[in-house]
Amino acid sequence: MKQKKEYILALDQGTTSSRALVIDHESVVVSMAQREFQQVFPQSGHVEHDPFEIWESQWETAVEALESAGLNAADIAAVGITNQRETTLIWDRQTGEPVCNAIVWQDRRTSGFCDDIRKTHGELIRRHTGLETDAYFSASKIRWILQNIKHAYERAKNGDLCFGTVDTWLVWKLTEGKSHITDVSNASRTMLFDIESLTWDSELLALFDVPGAILPEVKSSSEIYGEISSIPALNGIPIAGIAGDQQAALFGQLCLRPGDTKNTYGTGCFMLQNTGEEPAYSENRLLTTVAWQLNGKTSYALEGSVF
Repeated sequence: MKQKKEYILALDQGTTSSRALVIDHESVVVSMAQREFQQVFPQSGHVEHDPFEIWESQWETAVEALESAGLNAADIAAVGITNQRETTLIWDRQTGEPVCNAIVWQDRRTSGFCDDIRKTHGELIRRHTGLETDAYFSASKIRWILQNIKHAYERAKNGDLCFGTVDTWLVWKLTEGKSHITDVSNASRTMLFDIESLTWDSELLALFDVPGAILPEVKSSSEIYGEISSIPALNGIPIAGIAGDQQAALFGQLCLRPGDTKNTYGTGCFMLQNTGEEPAYSENRLLTTVAWQLNGKTSYALEGSVF
């Protein structure tokens, strides 16, 4: 009789460190590994990460957690990924080589551009995405990379580059480039995603001058996206869950009913409130965001942040 797989592997890629946890069938943490990585500050207001350091720290902690638990890939039912949101990476579709460092969610280099565009298109952006027009989100970061890295825009238009938030980068690396995807919770943080139609927004792509060819396919927050094939100790494990870190925390704290609310205290403070299957819009600059999509049903949340 085939032995039932009793464990899942959770990858938690954060702003200052990567963690991996092995969790058993009773939701008990069996083992954990964590590695910090370098914060890069090229100049005032700029915050970057080395994409390869993100990747290496994450797969190394995954292997370490598995070894600490005395398990191997055959014991793991699935991998779930949660990640720092909005952080923006662009890389070559063929070689996997990033065109530059990741621009982190905290980065403010595009704040002047966002201040200008807020005056003319702030209401449009809020109506389509649920977000305030701000350098925090991915759209202006993508635009900056495409306009400031030599030949990046032309390569993007030709379909030679991939954009992703950290979840997309990790899945792409874990599957050796077979899967270029994100989930609805991360897509909703790009400022390019219509949160009601759950599609990339052509009007916003034009506004930020982002070629659609670089965008990942948007999936639900829980389905089998592919199998790990790039790390021998992890090969064959299905990748079956993705959610941005704050949405994952909302779910993890069992805030599953409208009105349920959580606070998370880390690099920032983030309050999220479940608002059910219809987006609720704030008159006080709270963000409206996708919480998750499970079994064909989409849940939404209101969010307030302190950086």
